[in-house]
Amino acid sequence: MVQVGLGALGRRLTPFLVERPGLAIAGAVDLNPDLVGRDLGEVAGLGRLLGVVVTDDLEAAFARGPAEAAVLTTVSSLAEVKPQLAALLQHRTNIVSSCEELCYPWQTAPEASAEIDRLAKEAGVSVLGTGVNPGFLMDLLPIVLTGICRRVKKITVLRHQDARFRRLPFQQKIGAGLTREQFEEKKKAGTLRHVGLTESMQMIAARLGWQLDRTEDAIGPVIAEREVSSQEITVRPGLVAGVHQIGLGYVRGEERMRLEFRACLGENDVQDTVIVDGDPPLRCTLPGGVNGDIATCAILANAIPAVVSAAPGLRTMADLPAVCWSGALAS
Repeated sequence: MVQVGLGALGRRLTPFLVERPGLAIAGAVDLNPDLVGRDLGEVAGLGRLLGVVVTDDLEAAFARGPAEAAVLTTVSSLAEVKPQLAALLQHRTNIVSSCEELCYPWQTAPEASAEIDRLAKEAGVSVLGTGVNPGFLMDLLPIVLTGICRRVKKITVLRHQDARFRRLPFQQKIGAGLTREQFEEKKKAGTLRHVGLTESMQMIAARLGWQLDRTEDAIGPVIAEREVSSQEITVRPGLVAGVHQIGLGYVRGEERMRLEFRACLGENDVQDTVIVDGDPPLRCTLPGGVNGDIATCAILANAIPAVVSAAPGLRTMADLPAVCWSGALAS
């Protein structure tokens, strides 16, 4: 396999890939000149060399020959990741990507989705966008839980995180340390938000057979009432500690989905909860929530076997065989 993208997430992902006997990294790509020419093991902080030199040339990464899969951890935007996907598909390699907008793009970007699907089928490989969220906690998990329901009226998902334990780019993405004015400016520019609530709602609706009239995605700041710090950021009272975002999905004018994402430094009500208003009613809570950085890396690595064996085309977590950890592939 080839690893493309060695930012904070990519570097954290490398050990997850290396520890799995079923995977062998044959190439690594990143445009950062500070990383190019260095051994991947050094870049990822493994304390040992892997014999894989980071390059900024995709063709050079495939110099050892065909790769069965590529893991792409670069950007959140489908428009930006699309040419990267196209370049990889020229090498007829299956792709697992952390791009949030790729998790379920069929409704939000139908033309781009159709083109990616066509290119993948022509190459005879599959493409998947996944992560802990979107990709699991706020879409696939509630979909699976409805499997024991006779009927379902509404789905509510709560993901509340203490962002002190997330990587720095995540803390910056939720606006930690900004003033209210700076938060609003970034919000208007579209550079400050959790990406994926709309994609999650569309994935749920598609699997449950709901036709959404419309979706809403409202975002606001969480203001610190006391000083709170992570290793990288200190937030004083009155500044932004994080983000509170709510996605709503409507069917025939009725609210049928509510996805609440709250991530801030010092969050007290940490949880991941899925509530199904159905027959029977269900409430599934993971006390203390899920560590997003660990879970994201794990699901990217665990998805590789399913993607390699999937039918060619653009795939989603909702139409793949269950992605899981396998003792046959990791010790």
